[in-house]
Amino acid sequence: MVDGNQFELPQHDQATDDLTQVLVAKIEYLKSLEDAVKRQDDRLVYELIDTERYDKEVVQARHGRKNQGYDHLINDSYAFLNEYLSTKLIAYLREEYPFFYFEKTDLGQFQFYFGNWWGRRLFGQLDVLHLALNFDQEELAKLKESFELEAQGQRYNSTRIHELASENDRLQALIDGQDERDAQKNEIRQKIKELAQEKTSFWRSGEQKDEKQKLQAQLSDLSDLDQKANEAYQKIRDNEKVVLELSKEDTLLGYERESIVTKFGSFETFQKQVASLYHNYLTKLMTQKG
Repeated sequence: MVDGNQFELPQHDQATDDLTQVLVAKIEYLKSLEDAVKRQDDRLVYELIDTERYDKEVVQARHGRKNQGYDHLINDSYAFLNEYLSTKLIAYLREEYPFFYFEKTDLGQFQFYFGNWWGRRLFGQLDVLHLALNFDQEELAKLKESFELEAQGQRYNSTRIHELASENDRLQALIDGQDERDAQKNEIRQKIKELAQEKTSFWRSGEQKDEKQKLQAQLSDLSDLDQKANEAYQKIRDNEKVVLELSKEDTLLGYERESIVTKFGSFETFQKQVASLYHNYLTKLMTQKG
């Protein structure tokens, strides 16, 4: 009778062979990656990290290779890998996108600004391993809209600046109307005084009371306007500060548009180049290797 729990030796031999093949394949993968790094072959490093994407976007093969699934072996080394790959990549990006200025924030981590002028904007993060410029979507949306508005002869903050300017004109008119309101208040107070001194019949007293209430309401309204006029000074100053900031932002957006047009001709071409970074960069490395 055969014991079902007895593990036969041929099965163990097969398991040994299978494990050995898996380990050898992983070792060969890591050895290939090590050799690529030693030879400073960044293109091959990217190919080994994501063979499937490389075949699709660089080789553009109809039936590309599948990833071997060994990339997890270097999960804990991504920071070092990013740091290594960043040298040539950032040199390339500085040439292709001369208006981006990169700043290291940690090992293998980089952020970039648009421009080197005062007040420049933090524009995004660089994903070295996946060859991607991850833009701050809010800042990118501003830039995109500024291009659209420029085509209409407007600046990004034109509408808001116009609204604030109109509000300041209204507030200034309120301040300038102080003398006129003072004269009106004196006139109303005089009328109230005259009503108080006026001798009237019983039948006229109700009418006189209504008239006095109307005059007091007018006086109250004018006093409210005086209070708003007093507050208007600070509000005008606040609005002027906002307008200044909005104007500065429009100026910076103008610098950014000019930089993109000078290099790429249009915002659309710029976006296409960014989307093709993986292909363009690795093709460039391939060409350099000859």
